Amino acid sequence: MKQSTIPADLVELGRIVSAYGVRGWVKIQPHSMQTQALLNTKTWWLKTPRPEAQAGVFASASPRQIQTAKQHGATIVAQFEGLDNRELAHALKGQTVSVSRAAFPKADEDEFYWVDLIGCRFFGEQDGQSVCVGEVVEVLDNSAQSILVVHRGSWSAEGVFTPEKDEQGRPLEELVPFVQAIVHSVDLPARELHSHWSV
Repeated sequence: MKQSTIPADLVELGRIVSAYGVRGWVKIQPHSMQTQALLNTKTWWLKTPRPEAQAGVFASASPRQIQTAKQHGATIVAQFEGLDNRELAHALKGQTVSVSRAAFPKADEDEFYWVDLIGCRFFGEQDGQSVCVGEVVEVLDNSAQSILVVHRGSWSAEGVFTPEKDEQGRPLEELVPFVQAIVHSVDLPARELHSHWSV
């Protein structure tokens, strides 16, 4: 039975970049090296960007049931139920692929999904004291490790974050390797990351 209600916790994990083969498979470019959610969930939600609308505005999401999905180098290839020819697969090019956060496989101990780190307060060290540096706004992947993009700034008493900016009005940021030697504590319920990062 297909889902009809769009989950409120959809997380965009990739984009369909092309058809794959002649039997209706599609190729997906994931946004992250963490591909477990795409490979281990059976319902993906596709959205078509609206080119005539403002950036970030999408048409309503539609569910697709996954018959098979597998890693293919740095991409994922998949076949949807009921889609068995290249022309139909090619028509999906450009659509974004999202998955309900509730459907993500449980992460292993000491492993975290990047989506759960975004929005956390990031603490570093100054003169031996733990101080709040700013907010994690993005997680990047390179061939060796994940990198936290932290915008420096502060929070109001109401919990509103205000980033520090440079002379051109751009947020000041820190690029922090997400490795245990630097980030020693992740408290997701408190939405805090504590580190040895020098402020």
